[in-house]
Amino acid sequence: MTDLSGPVLPGEGVNDYVRYMRTDELLALQRTAEQWVHPDELLFQIAHQSTELWLKLATAQLDRAAAHVADGQPGHAELLVHRAATALRLVTEQLDILRHLTPADFARIRPALGNGSGAESPGWQGLRRAARRLGRAFDGRLAAEGTDLGALYRGDPTTAAYRLAEALIELDERIALWRTEHYKIATRIIGHAVLGTQGTPVDTLARLIAQKLFPRLWQVRTEITRGYGS
Repeated sequence: MTDLSGPVLPGEGVNDYVRYMRTDELLALQRTAEQWVHPDELLFQIAHQSTELWLKLATAQLDRAAAHVADGQPGHAELLVHRAATALRLVTEQLDILRHLTPADFARIRPALGNGSGAESPGWQGLRRAARRLGRAFDGRLAAEGTDLGALYRGDPTTAAYRLAEALIELDERIALWRTEHYKIATRIIGHAVLGTQGTPVDTLARLIAQKLFPRLWQVRTEITRGYGS
């Protein structure tokens, strides 16, 4: 009879779950109690570290989607873009834990962050690069097929290209919703008219909400609305 009681995977760890998930390493990535300037550093760090993991996943899905678009498989790409959008929804929802930080407690934690800023997040930087690559692949596919974006949006909404375009819109919306939630939580904790860790006014976050990764997909709506009946 096969012995199922012990680990069979290579590596260190008391069992295969620990070895495969690398939980010993993962759970050692947070500052220890001896290093805390306040116990809520653990809350703050886990919220942001888990965000980086979800963004890593979202970036990987968008890179796969871009490859599918280049291969003429928009349906495959659509499913992956929806996955990335779901990851962004989860990133946004978990921001809610930060509401448990009081302004006074976070003021004590801030010096421990040094000059670190969310703008430096490798996850967000990678996501934006992947989204732009996907956008270029989508534009290239439409051009190769001789399809105009306006014609696409005036046509059959059940086509694979149309559905992929709408998935990209969903992704852009998810990013805007994350930025909205981030801005509201930041001002709830540190207030308005104050500077962030890199000297940037916190209210700059509000302006980022209007930024779009796929501006043409938004502009075509305006063009259709303005041209209606003409």
